Amino acid sequence: MNKLIYIGFLWLVCNQIKAQNNQALPLIIKDTLKTTSRSIDPLTPAKAAFYSAILPGLGQAYNKKYWKIPLVYGAMGTSLYFYLDSNKKHNQYRDAYKRRLEGYKDDAFSNLDDSRLIAAQKFYQRNRDLSALITVGFYVLNIIDANVDAALLQFNVDQNLSVKPVLYSNDVTFKTNVGLTLNYCF
Repeated sequence: MNKLIYIGFLWLVCNQIKAQNNQALPLIIKDTLKTTSRSIDPLTPAKAAFYSAILPGLGQAYNKKYWKIPLVYGAMGTSLYFYLDSNKKHNQYRDAYKRRLEGYKDDAFSNLDDSRLIAAQKFYQRNRDLSALITVGFYVLNIIDANVDAALLQFNVDQNLSVKPVLYSNDVTFKTNVGLTLNYCF
């Protein structure tokens, strides 16, 4: 009799297994990885540097950093102003010295002797050369700024990647611990 009950039980279990639907339900997986829609263009820094080389400030406009354009033109304009002013004064003192060597008396520089005229020429020549160097330096700095800024814009800097101090409790002593965590959310 036990065998008959055992066989009957197996028959019921097998019928239940066969009665189930063999169609598998589709497996739906939720994508938790957030993808950004922007693509990374490796030529963007080169384009920004090229635009800044053609016209100072154009690379900053390409990077959408419009607030830097007045700084670029202010720096280059100021140093260019000092270059032109020093060049004009250098030429005035040089011409006055040349006229004095030719025997003419100059009313504007009659109170200066020859050594003072030569010293003024050297002073303004040095300032002119320094201003030219500073102008070229600001021009190169403008190009470098556009290049570096375009390269840094391609980095993913969002809230999923963060470093922040955290207070957490110890499970054994229930005291508060202080630590630093690096969290990266997928």
